[in-house]
Order: sequence, then C-alpha cells, then structure tokens
Amino acid sequence: MVELLHIFTMYWTLELASKLEDAPWPATKDELIDYAVRSGAPLEVIENLQEIEDEGDIYESIEDIWPDYPSKEDFFFNEDEY
Repeated sequence: MVELLHIFTMYWTLELASKLEDAPWPATKDELIDYAVRSGAPLEVIENLQEIEDEGDIYESIEDIWPDYPSKEDFFFNEDEY
C-alpha cells in the first residue's frame, strides 16, 4: 500500500488575503481561523492560517501574516499627472 503525504505550502494571493481585511484585528491565529470559517472564506485561507506556526502571537494586520500584501499607497493614482 502506498501512503500519500500531503505536503502543503502556504501561499497567498491578493484575492485570498482580501478575505481577511475585515477580520477582528488584532487577532490570534485561532481567532483568525474562527473568523475565516464563520465568514465563509475559501478553504485555502483556512489552510494557510492553519499552517502558521503558532507561538501565541497576536497579529495586528494581514501584513503580519503576508508581508507582501499591497497597501493602499501601492495603488495610489495621482490624478494631477493626467
């Protein structure tokens, strides 16, 4: 019998991370998982949160989980230039 190992690598996309924008920040890993389940977030979001090594950390925002999450400044459009 061959056993299959599930090797999961946490990955975030803008769409997945956006599901946590309205999460109750600051939050623990367990609070974020609870929020994701209750809000109907995709399974990938819940799996990503479960993959976080839990040392009792409090996360202030999605940037604490995914440092590459684009901020509003990344989308700044200067209307005066056009």
